[in-house]
Amino acid sequence: MNGQQRPPSVMQMMPLTKVVKILIITNVAIWFFGNVLIEQYFLTDPKITLWLALTPFAFIKDFFVWQPVTYLFLHDVNPLHIVFNMLLLWWLGAELERQWGSKFFTLYYFVCGIGAGILYALFALIYSIATAKMDILVTPVVGASAAIFGLMVAYGMVFGERMVYFMFFFPMKAKFFVLILAGIEVVMVLNNGFARGKVANLAHVGGLIVGFVFMKAWPYIKGGGRGTGSGKKKKTKNLRLVVNNTDFSKEDKPKIWH
Repeated sequence: MNGQQRPPSVMQMMPLTKVVKILIITNVAIWFFGNVLIEQYFLTDPKITLWLALTPFAFIKDFFVWQPVTYLFLHDVNPLHIVFNMLLLWWLGAELERQWGSKFFTLYYFVCGIGAGILYALFALIYSIATAKMDILVTPVVGASAAIFGLMVAYGMVFGERMVYFMFFFPMKAKFFVLILAGIEVVMVLNNGFARGKVANLAHVGGLIVGFVFMKAWPYIKGGGRGTGSGKKKKTKNLRLVVNNTDFSKEDKPKIWH
């Protein structure tokens, strides 16, 4: 074994890395001061959310081109939404940033989040034209979930053979975990439709799609024919991961998806 220890079979939390730490601090600060304090106690309507959340109608018609970026930093006022997202960002993102480096990790995170937002807006437009239903076009979407679903794809591709624990009890390889999660999201979209429910499952699927395509395309973009995880292989630790895509929120006015 060359004196090296075997990696543990259960999750050990990775130390916060530079970009992951900045993202978590920024998300929590915007959520607490913007979504919770200012909107709940100082404004008569959620102006911050209406301007910065991803509203397909405003993005397409009014050219609110910043929204596919800013929606990633807003969350539902229910703390479980941001807590769940930030834990996944820590658990998945810290190890990916250590593997890739901060520069590529940042690029990948925002490509997934922004790409998923644009895909969501385009699908919303097509759906509205085809069905004459406008709900999906005018309902704001908030949350870092789309980018985090992109991180899940990357984790399954980079650390595909690693054992993870779904719901704490069910061990499986990371690549199968991601496939199951993707299947659940697709089923949720088919069951709920594009314009029902409070969870924007379509945006989650967008994050999965953009993440997978980007991971496959990156070697050709770079021109070297090497994958994003190329180079010296690093020994990594097992991850225990709990996924629960439950909709924690009650019905709000105005309706906001996350």
